[in-house]
Amino acid sequence: MRALCLLPLLLLTACLSMKPPIEEDPYLWMEEVEGTRALDWVRAENARSLAVLEADRRYAVLRDEALAIATSQDRLPVGAVRDGYLYNFWQDAEHVRGIWRRSPLADYAANAPRWETLLDIDALATHESANWVFKGVACRPDGARCLVELSDGGKDAVILREFDVPSKSFVEGGFAIPEAKSSAEWLDNDTIALATNWGEGSLTESGYPAIVKTLRRGESLSAAREILSVPREEMGLFVGGFDDVDGTRTVIAHEGVTFFESVQWRIGANGAAQRLSLPRKSNIQAIHKGYLIVTLEEAWGNFPLGALIAVKGDTAESETPDAALLYAPTARESIESVTATRDAVLVAGYENVRGRILRFTFDGSAWAEGAIALPPNGAVGFAGASPKESTAFAVFENYTTPSTLYALDVNGGSARPIRSLPSQFDDARFVSEQFEAISRDGTRVPYFVVRSRDAQMNGENPTLLYGYGGFQISMTPAYAPFVGKMWLERGGVYVVANIRGGGEFGPAWHQSGLKTHRQVVYDDFIAVAEDLIARRITSPRRLGIQGGSNGGLLMGVMLTQRPELFHAAVVQVPLLDMLRYDRLLAGASWVDEYGSPEIPEERRWLEHLSPYHNLHRRGDMPTPFFVTSTKDDRVHPAHARKFAARMQELGMPFYYYENIDGGHAASANQNEVARRRALEFVYLSKQLMD
Repeated sequence: MRALCLLPLLLLTACLSMKPPIEEDPYLWMEEVEGTRALDWVRAENARSLAVLEADRRYAVLRDEALAIATSQDRLPVGAVRDGYLYNFWQDAEHVRGIWRRSPLADYAANAPRWETLLDIDALATHESANWVFKGVACRPDGARCLVELSDGGKDAVILREFDVPSKSFVEGGFAIPEAKSSAEWLDNDTIALATNWGEGSLTESGYPAIVKTLRRGESLSAAREILSVPREEMGLFVGGFDDVDGTRTVIAHEGVTFFESVQWRIGANGAAQRLSLPRKSNIQAIHKGYLIVTLEEAWGNFPLGALIAVKGDTAESETPDAALLYAPTARESIESVTATRDAVLVAGYENVRGRILRFTFDGSAWAEGAIALPPNGAVGFAGASPKESTAFAVFENYTTPSTLYALDVNGGSARPIRSLPSQFDDARFVSEQFEAISRDGTRVPYFVVRSRDAQMNGENPTLLYGYGGFQISMTPAYAPFVGKMWLERGGVYVVANIRGGGEFGPAWHQSGLKTHRQVVYDDFIAVAEDLIARRITSPRRLGIQGGSNGGLLMGVMLTQRPELFHAAVVQVPLLDMLRYDRLLAGASWVDEYGSPEIPEERRWLEHLSPYHNLHRRGDMPTPFFVTSTKDDRVHPAHARKFAARMQELGMPFYYYENIDGGHAASANQNEVARRRALEFVYLSKQLMD
């Protein structure tokens, strides 16, 4: 473990004693999200920071560049395949909030889509004087009716409204569910299974639904009939559905016991729930020809950790389900996503963080493995598939190759390029390389460097190091036009670290950094930073870091453990108070990742980790930039507020910007996206290039 305050671990108590007792928190008032005092502080800090950043000579140019990228028509219109159409949500300069639209599948596959607008979110928001953000849809198997999810300003909480696709209108007297962190699925044309806020006592401590009920068209919520409920200390209940090749839909209630452990229930047409005999650390990915396609996050019987298996559906409720192994990744491989077509199960995975697609076919008696050839050394992701169609779509890209859309002939095992995007920056000038750093415990940690072909290894390159390291989320080599245009073209170097906690090498890579073992995640990131310096790619004076959400926690830890390595830190929607995180918004659902402040051993670790509680004045701290959102109902904005206020109290400089809208992803509209990007790159330029 890297000692806090740069002292040996044995001296940690003395280091911590320089701060007030952990129980004392003078900034609890900042946890009132829209409290007058809190928002007055936010507005004052916004004004102070914006006066500097927006006055910079580079700001207007960077903002215009970011807006051009954000609203560019040169983006791949990917989406969902359903009932003979490709459905897509699209935002551009004319449609800032976006439109939900569709094209006949054959035209889309021929790169000649005929788009039909179904719902204009800008027009709806104007008509209703509302701040609507589109969050998605849940549609009937026939696609004629959908439940549209709309969020106020980008929050996770949504309202649900029934929408008639043929008439392109909301259904008068149809399903209308008030704002909550709801999920729903169709049981038949007039009945849904619904997890929502049913009133007092119906939410878990994490703020998610604890009860699933069936609701018929025209009924009030009070008339709904309960299917399933869970204890309030569990994470919550969530509802979803999977279609098979014969058109049948299986509705699943996902009981999140914790963030990583769950029980799956199959909900019948009569509303009865039957528990499936699957391990708690597993996920249903698709249903194909009567088989549940499942990924394992723990070993199960003879099946290893990280495996993909097929469970015969009509045995899934028995004590010993009939299951077959489809694929067992090696230690340097992973499964990133799974989908199914009429002919096969498709797996997008990685080998040493380089993407590929595998296909698994079933002839009625046995499974066979194959592959679909795509270019090497990049990221792959699915862009639309349906169990009723043979054609699926995928996107390939890497740091210097713009996205290319492929039509996958799953039956034939081939891929046909449909459309490649033009470059959005001068990517031919740059090269992508993969290196490895050696972490403190000897683990090899890969990372990617994107730099100018003629960059000199003299330690003077302004370098932005990005990291996340949590929740089994992989950082893959994706094309990054904002970074390319606003950073690389201006002489910067971009680095992405594949540290533990992520999913780059499967569940084991993630699980090695859970709870009290989490220091390895931070040691990995430190090792990458030190390796960049040792290779003379950059130096502490020219090295900046960036991360959001869990990556924002990573930034906070770097600021309190090894600030002397960096001269800039963009801290986006962060977790920073790790002794109260479980009491703030969705925080209680993350104790499986970080540990619980209520468990003594885990609390002791969190006391050592928590950036908010390990902040003290020191001369080698870079001036950070905090970016958060008032409308974020996942990670509480008080994390950033309190840390910044503590820095203010200590007389330490910082920049601060809290977007009033935008939610956790700060993407309520493209104008705000452009502003935030411009602010971040102005800050990075000031800190690392000037």
